[in-house]
Amino acid sequence: MSTRTPGRRTPGDDLPVRRIDRILAFMSLGLLVLALVCFFAIIIGSTAGADLASGVWPVVSLLVLITPPVAFGCLLAVLIMSFVRRARANRAR
Repeated sequence: MSTRTPGRRTPGDDLPVRRIDRILAFMSLGLLVLALVCFFAIIIGSTAGADLASGVWPVVSLLVLITPPVAFGCLLAVLIMSFVRRARANRAR
């Protein structure tokens, strides 16, 4: 016997996760992992005595600076899209 009232929503009746939300969330996670890997590569390279001004090192150092803000932007986009979708769903009820 169910105690659920028809027409009423419960917290388990959340909206399904869209593909774009998943893509942006995993892209954000991937960018943060890439930034961490590049950061530790710079630390290891500098202790090993590598010339950080030539080769691929300028690109690696640039990735450390650029990827965290881009990842944050992706997370903000997911959060805003989720709030908008939830507000539209609540308004339609």
